[in-house]
Amino acid sequence: MSLVQISNYFLLFFLLIISCTTTTFTHSKSTLKPEEPCKHIVLYYHDILFNGTDLSNATSAQITNASTLGSNFGMMVIFDDPMTKDGHLHSPPAAKAQGFYFYDRKNAYNAWFAYTLIFNSTEYKGTLNVMGADPLPEKTRDLSVVGGTGDFFMTRGIVTFRTEEIQGDFYFRVRMDIKLYECY
Repeated sequence: MSLVQISNYFLLFFLLIISCTTTTFTHSKSTLKPEEPCKHIVLYYHDILFNGTDLSNATSAQITNASTLGSNFGMMVIFDDPMTKDGHLHSPPAAKAQGFYFYDRKNAYNAWFAYTLIFNSTEYKGTLNVMGADPLPEKTRDLSVVGGTGDFFMTRGIVTFRTEEIQGDFYFRVRMDIKLYECY
């Protein structure tokens, strides 16, 4: 092989690499539009913590006790909660939230969530995976959408929590404003 042929192959290879890199960068730049989500869903999360007497109504259970350090520090809860399109607990569920949260600050109420939203309706099929810190004293809190399946394949986005109702330690309702920015 001559020196000219080797340089031509090298030039061709170099141009191919540049072309692939430019295409990938351009595609990534065009799909992420923070001001304009590709999907927007509003759901209401209803959590009914088992209190020892309401077995048929409970949707969550405390699996560890809180420590004596305050703010429920150390308490962990697993849940299988209904998600509705409105704030009414007895409305038909639009999805289910299955996962856990635990209280991870001893000097303030703060929870850390990891759960999957499961959709099985005519509108959506698939899952969304959500995780992140929930600093409860804040009016709104953002958690990350870190992936999904089905209609939400490999999606990314933000879920904004806003607590709408609290009834003692055993029931709360959260409005979830789901904005997806990377949709396929």
